[in-house]
Amino acid sequence: MHLEFELLSWGAWSPDFQTPESWLQWQQPNGNLAPKPDSPPLAHIPAMQRRRFSRLTKMMLTAAYQCQPENNCRSIFSSRHGELTRTLGLLKDITQQQALSPMAFSQSVHNTASGIFGIVNNNTASSTSIAAGEQTLTQALIEAYAQLAQSPQPVLVVFGDDPVPPVYSEFTHEVELPLALGLYLAPFNSSAPQAKNQLADTTLQHDSAQRMTLSVSDHPPEHHSQNNICMSELIHHIASAKHIQGKLCHWYWSLEHHA
Repeated sequence: MHLEFELLSWGAWSPDFQTPESWLQWQQPNGNLAPKPDSPPLAHIPAMQRRRFSRLTKMMLTAAYQCQPENNCRSIFSSRHGELTRTLGLLKDITQQQALSPMAFSQSVHNTASGIFGIVNNNTASSTSIAAGEQTLTQALIEAYAQLAQSPQPVLVVFGDDPVPPVYSEFTHEVELPLALGLYLAPFNSSAPQAKNQLADTTLQHDSAQRMTLSVSDHPPEHHSQNNICMSELIHHIASAKHIQGKLCHWYWSLEHHA
């Protein structure tokens, strides 16, 4: 299987890199020792709403917001672990025979971020939630490819995860978390007018003259690098307009920039 996309815009958040510009400094010595917030501020959302959100939801909403998608766009939210921390808290309350918080219960489902994205943006377009273990992000891209084949209007893909609670740590090893990534995608070389207009009108962070294409394959294309890359490395190359090839999430990724 080989997937190709036009990457219209992107967004990403982690505790160390909280703005699109900061991803340019990935792997460089950090001379700024000022403390950083461990959760996105979501200043564009009223405080009464955002104070109820988990860090995972805030991260994913931030990545989505940075993409600046069209109003009422389709969306795909993907997370391997979802609201596991909140769910574990509810299970502990049950074992201790404590009353469950209705708010915590309502936001403990896997599609919490997807639902809240629709609410805060008055977005009534279709939204899908994906969980597929270590291949969660690539399976979200497969869903995006299928949706774009059905209709060429751009689709927003958001991936996010928090570290699992310590009780589950022996079952997983994910050193990059917490992290969220947003990708606003259109069909590759689309002839659809709306998709072409989106390519022309969307201003990519850092260099509006750059056009980005993203390819993902379940087998190594000819002359493709098989070196492992990490998600932060991929985001850095998106931010700095650099080509990259490598294996990520058991698939082969290629990012190319075109003037």
